[in-house]
Amino acid sequence: MKPLRVAFLGTPDFAVPTLDAIVAAGHQVVLVVAQPDRPVGRGQQMTAPPVAARAKALGLALSQPEKLKSGPFPDEWAALDLDVAVVIAYGRILPKAMLDAPRLGCVNVHASLLPRWRGAAPIQAAVRAGDLITGVCTQRMAEGLDVGPVYLERQTPIGAHETAGELHDRLSALSAQIAVATLAGLESIDPVPQDESLATWASKIAKEDGVVDWSRSAVDLDRQVRAFTPWPGGQAPSSVGMIKLLKVHPAPGQGAAGTILSTSPLTVACGEGALVLDQIVAPGKKAVSGTDYANGARLAAGGTL
Repeated sequence: MKPLRVAFLGTPDFAVPTLDAIVAAGHQVVLVVAQPDRPVGRGQQMTAPPVAARAKALGLALSQPEKLKSGPFPDEWAALDLDVAVVIAYGRILPKAMLDAPRLGCVNVHASLLPRWRGAAPIQAAVRAGDLITGVCTQRMAEGLDVGPVYLERQTPIGAHETAGELHDRLSALSAQIAVATLAGLESIDPVPQDESLATWASKIAKEDGVVDWSRSAVDLDRQVRAFTPWPGGQAPSSVGMIKLLKVHPAPGQGAAGTILSTSPLTVACGEGALVLDQIVAPGKKAVSGTDYANGARLAAGGTL
């Protein structure tokens, strides 16, 4: 396979294995594009995103433009003489001029089986919906979000107790494999148009998405907590503030929604079934088992959190 002139666009840690794999495959990565450094943490220290940091470590040319349509970047992009651009979790929609510049177009690596879960948070959406199977795919980018025809896909089951964070790591590794395979066959693979009737949308996540509503079923709340672990995390209102739910599982049980059915293990009644709180974090405290928290907080069956 002849090495390709590649531009790589990505931002978070999810994209780093794919960058590494493309470099290891022998392609000429002429430019890495990541979002600008942002203030992070309590000290608000300016921090490079993971892809930018990795590009610097690899000695690759790096650009972090604030704007894609104005300033010096459009001319820099047009002058790259690219065979292809690979995009994975970059976080911005590319203008048409960028899509049209590479000889073989732009390839997006997406963490779902398109057209299911287009959008910003496909991993969380798959866990939240109770999907049994997900995966990654590559698609030829077109104007619009995740709408282009699909080159390749790789499927994987979602574990019954798997969190979005755990699935994130598995799909990150799978993305690296499928990106390299796509580049190897890019000029021979005939991409398949997506079936628009099957399209679903994975919207951005907000902090409040992790707050549980005990009137929902225990199965649904288990999915919610796993979908939003590690961020923003499952959260339950209590007398001491929001309790973070690190690990939970559904169990048989019946009672008024939100009522404590047992303190050992700590079990709360839901709209259907009950949710066992295996590991939790109270505000300002360390992670403990639900049972230890119930004992320390002097909770009792029949009460509430």
